[in-house]
Amino acid sequence: METIADIPVVACRRRISTNSSPTFVAAVSHWLLGFLLLFSFSSSAAAAASPLTKVVMTFGSFNERETALFVAQDQEFFTKHQLDVKPVKVSGPVALAALAGGDAQFYWGAATGATLGAIAGGMDAVFVGSLIHKLEGTFVVSPAIKNPTDLRGTTIGIQSIGGGIWMRTMLTLNHWGLDPKRDNIRFRIMGDEAVLAQAIGSRLIDGSYLGYTYGALLERQGFRILADLAKLGIPYQNTALLGQRRFVYSSPDTVERVLRALAETVSFVLESRNKAAVMKSLAKGLRLPRPEDASEGYERIINLYERRIYPNVEGIRSTIGLLGTTNESIRRLKAEDLIDDRFVKKLEQEGRF
Repeated sequence: METIADIPVVACRRRISTNSSPTFVAAVSHWLLGFLLLFSFSSSAAAAASPLTKVVMTFGSFNERETALFVAQDQEFFTKHQLDVKPVKVSGPVALAALAGGDAQFYWGAATGATLGAIAGGMDAVFVGSLIHKLEGTFVVSPAIKNPTDLRGTTIGIQSIGGGIWMRTMLTLNHWGLDPKRDNIRFRIMGDEAVLAQAIGSRLIDGSYLGYTYGALLERQGFRILADLAKLGIPYQNTALLGQRRFVYSSPDTVERVLRALAETVSFVLESRNKAAVMKSLAKGLRLPRPEDASEGYERIINLYERRIYPNVEGIRSTIGLLGTTNESIRRLKAEDLIDDRFVKKLEQEGRF
């Protein structure tokens, strides 16, 4: 993902003194009026050009869920709210390490095993907003696999153990009554969704979770979409914004401005007249050759994004329940303690959504 370079902004201020003599003022009244108008204009311009608040936002997934991030950059919603947001694509563990170390202010991610594990391990972080409140995407497999029971004895691709793709895979297998250990389902770490799609196409793996954009591309090549996960109704804290609690409390203005920008972006994405612009940003963000290649992802995301960008307590609780069966530290977590929704409450009270 190409990031945004820092652009230094310099604002100059000048101190002006005048002779207060009545004779002097009368002699230059017209000149002074013009000068004050010019000074007023210059001050306004300097204020408008004041340095933007720098924000580093890491993200690990790479599909249509990131539409809002791509659109916010292209349509300058962050800039509108005096923010210089630098999106940095890294793996989930690296993203969480950057958040814990203060190198990033936000993590654009989900309630994965890695995320909840980090919190259970001592990272004091909270979800402040959420764009998607349920499991979504596709489970793409080779043509020989016709139903979930055929997944026994197969190799499934993931990006990392405990990451978002692994979490979605585990929730889906659990929904189907499958257990990786019991049913001899092997996980193979490959890479992000672009790499996983290539691995399925090359028959290196038997299947994988993929977003709708990559899923549709493989379906056209003859591979099978075993399920549209959104139709399974599995609650999940999907795409959300996570921040260290100390940052959230020390910089509430920045948090609020980021959420304002995201709320406006979601509204823009969901407005049908903006379809062409949204598809262009999505294709650019996913490095697709043509905007029309993003059509499947666009059609799906407009039915997944929530205007009310509240964190999803039930989705977090669902993940804690799944992971808590084998992890005592995660089992002790309380979903209600992992959210801070005061900012989105304020936006809703203002009628922002």
